[in-house]
Amino acid sequence: MKVNKDLLEKVDFEKGNGLVPVVVQDIDTKVVLMLAYANKEALMKTIETGFAHYYSRSRRKIWKKGETSGNVQRIVKILLDCDEDTLLYLVKQKGVACHTGEYSCFFRTVAEFEDE
Repeated sequence: MKVNKDLLEKVDFEKGNGLVPVVVQDIDTKVVLMLAYANKEALMKTIETGFAHYYSRSRRKIWKKGETSGNVQRIVKILLDCDEDTLLYLVKQKGVACHTGEYSCFFRTVAEFEDE
């Protein structure tokens, strides 16, 4: 594992009151699996363990994805966006990502447009 400590220090947790959004994408299928949030501690646990950890805004605590279901996310790469306030986790997903049993949390179409 390689960690770019300079970039790690630039993650702007202050903009989101201690949290940053984390977009999660399957490294193999390129499917966007979910959106979650991380505080600094969750990000550090993710880096230390190699498995995705997030901060639950409703429960106000850190949780490991798949801790009870077994549907863990092994981290392949963590990317930081240009504004330094959003992370992208590229993961190897075991099982499904969504608590509903769907592979991705994004399985319902709100609108669809024809290509012209």
